[in-house]
Amino acid sequence: MRRAGHVLATPLLLAVMMVETTDIVFAVDSIPAVFAVTQSPFIVYASNVLAILGLRALYFVLAGAIVKFYYLRGGLSVILIFVGTKMLAAPFYKLPVAVSLLVILSVLAAAIGASLGRGRGSKTCALNRVAAVPTGHEVAKHAG
Repeated sequence: MRRAGHVLATPLLLAVMMVETTDIVFAVDSIPAVFAVTQSPFIVYASNVLAILGLRALYFVLAGAIVKFYYLRGGLSVILIFVGTKMLAAPFYKLPVAVSLLVILSVLAAAIGASLGRGRGSKTCALNRVAAVPTGHEVAKHAG
């Protein structure tokens, strides 16, 4: 925004700067996880560039998926534990990349499959569930 020939920063500029800064922080934070899968510098670099570009969009996809798939949060926890264990064991034992990817995909498939097999009775994750507050229409229907 310009005023009297000077460029001024608006609150929107501050908000955009903060959002982009958090994108970069989370992308850099994921470097150890990438090294748990591969030692290739090209893949590490490419994955972080793509993470910066698409992390926010992926977050909204994952947030929507966690609500629909009851066991996804637990599956993601198992994956994080696996990756952390693999990183700690890396100096002693090198697990092949194909095995790591197979474990990650298997855990994701199991979590999604178990969620789909659970039925349609409960559509939200127990950790995300909030007690329902009856509406005026529901109160009137049950009252008489």
